[in-house]
Amino acid sequence: MSSRLPPALIGPLLALLAFALFATHDVLVKAVGATYSSFQIIFFSVLLGFPLTTVMLMRDRTSGTLRPVHPWWIFLRTIAGVSALMGAFYAFSNLPLAQVYALIFASPLLVTVLSIPILGEKVGPHRWGAVVAGLVGVMVVLRPWNVDALTLGHGAALVTAIGSATASVIVRKIGREERGVVLLLYPMMANFVLAGALMPVVYIPMEAIDLGMIALVALLAFAGGLIMIAAYRMGEAAVVAPMQYSQIIWAAIFGAVFFDEVPDFMTWLGAGIIICSGLYIVLRESLGSSRTSPVGAYRSRMENVAFPRIPALLRLQANRMPPGYEALAKRGPKQ
Repeated sequence: MSSRLPPALIGPLLALLAFALFATHDVLVKAVGATYSSFQIIFFSVLLGFPLTTVMLMRDRTSGTLRPVHPWWIFLRTIAGVSALMGAFYAFSNLPLAQVYALIFASPLLVTVLSIPILGEKVGPHRWGAVVAGLVGVMVVLRPWNVDALTLGHGAALVTAIGSATASVIVRKIGREERGVVLLLYPMMANFVLAGALMPVVYIPMEAIDLGMIALVALLAFAGGLIMIAAYRMGEAAVVAPMQYSQIIWAAIFGAVFFDEVPDFMTWLGAGIIICSGLYIVLRESLGSSRTSPVGAYRSRMENVAFPRIPALLRLQANRMPPGYEALAKRGPKQ
């Protein structure tokens, strides 16, 4: 009897591995964020990520310039991406891991909403119901009735969800015309410049071990991105994408082991509602019950980080993918 895994399992298992790396990445951000500003972490993460990104760009065979075909959409995507990244780093540095993930998990629901004005798609009553339920889950996590418990970290996590969803939908809209390198470099450079401009204000001299942890942050994001590329090459998007929800398990484990965090009942309840809402939309799209599939095309758990995760990397890798997959890669994110 063959010991090989069934092909249908390879993609989801690779995705689980990638999201485990991403969760480890976020633990390191939280650990370093206890001492250093989020802007300082972003600056060095991008700086140390440039060599890895350059290796990817050197393999891009697409001809053209770095001038965007749709400058205003690229501008809006860059703003959304920078907001998502800075919000994520601040939220992970200041909130329990499980709460951050629960709020970021609302991003696929927001993709459904934003697909209406940006992509011109129609959302039926089933998906609207799932979106409303998901937003109820967000309220359960936030508990706005307890004003004293709300912090800037909660707002930052919501900014991450909104920015990630916005950037993802824009890439889906313009991904056929824009080069992957353009989609990749503009948010990356914006993060580097903005964080660099704030360095004279926020900089704290860094220990070698802390700088090494930030280098590991960059490496984990890069490795996780490559594994996610492999996951989408070997599995269906509708099966691979929901694996992002495994991060709530890692959040519970890492939070308890490293930060003495134990998610309370309301966090679990809200996260459960949000996850079920997202899964409902994905399942309807994968079963053909929905005419459009903005969430099934949403590929990365966070559209913009210190340097590339999935969407831009997918485009850079398109010329090496199996026949028929290039169209999927060009279609843009699920991120």
